[in-house]
Amino acid sequence: MEFDPELESKDRNFVTALARGLEILRCFRRGDLTLTNSDFSERTGLPKATISRLTHTLCELDYLVADARVGTYRLSAGVLRLGFSRLAAMDMRDRAKHEMHALRMEGPNPFVTVSLGEQHRTEVIYLATECSTEEVTLMVRVGTRLPLFRSAIGKAILAVTPEDRCEQIFGFARAEGPEIEVAARERYKEAVSEYATYGYCLGYGNWRPDVNGIAVPVHSLSDGRIYGLNVGGPSYRVKPKQLEAVYAERLLKVAASLSINE
Repeated sequence: MEFDPELESKDRNFVTALARGLEILRCFRRGDLTLTNSDFSERTGLPKATISRLTHTLCELDYLVADARVGTYRLSAGVLRLGFSRLAAMDMRDRAKHEMHALRMEGPNPFVTVSLGEQHRTEVIYLATECSTEEVTLMVRVGTRLPLFRSAIGKAILAVTPEDRCEQIFGFARAEGPEIEVAARERYKEAVSEYATYGYCLGYGNWRPDVNGIAVPVHSLSDGRIYGLNVGGPSYRVKPKQLEAVYAERLLKVAASLSINE
C-alpha cells in the first residue's frame, strides 16, 4: 500500500499532503488497535519525518488519538463518524435491503447469503448483507472486504465500469506490484467476457475455495455509481447449477429494479 509518486507527477491538481494523510488512515487493518510511526512508515514507504508531521496533523484534526507514553496511535471516533455518515447517506443501501431480504427468504436454498458492495481501490466493500440463519453458512457483515479482481461481485462491477475508470483502478493494482496489474487486466477481460455471455459474473472458488457465488452490477442513475450485488454461500451447500438455474434470473430482476427505481 505504498504511496504512489506517479500520481503527483502526472496530475497538477493532485494534492499530495491530502493523499498522504488518507494513506495513514488506510494503514489500519483488521485486528490493528494501535500503530506506531514506524508502522506507518513501513506500510506507506514514507520517511519517518513526514509520518510524524502527518500523524500530528491527524491528531489535531481528531482523526487519530495519540498515546504519548508508548508512542502509538489509534483511530478516533471522527473516522467512524465519516464512515457512518457515508452509510446513512446511501439511499441505494436502504432500498436494497428489502429486495435482498426477499431474494434470500423466497429462494429454495436456506444457506445463501446476499450482499451489496461498492469498489474502493482494489477491493469491494460490503455496504449491506442478508446472511443465512443456518448454523453452517457464509458469515459476512457490513465492512467486509473482498478482492476486486478475484470475486464475482468485483468482476460484476468491473464488467460495466467505464474504461478511463478501469485504467485508474489498474493504477491502484500497479502500485501493489507489476504482477498484480497483469493479473488484474486478465481478470478484467474474464469479467467482460462472462458478463457478455451470461449477464452476470461467476465466482466459483476464486475468492475462497469453499465459496460459490454469482453477481450482477447495479447502476445508480442519479450519481453514476456502480454497485455489485451477489448471492452465494458455502460450496458444499450452494452449487453452481442452482445459482445459475434458479438464482441468476432473480438476481437480474433485483438489479434491474434497483436501477430503475433510482
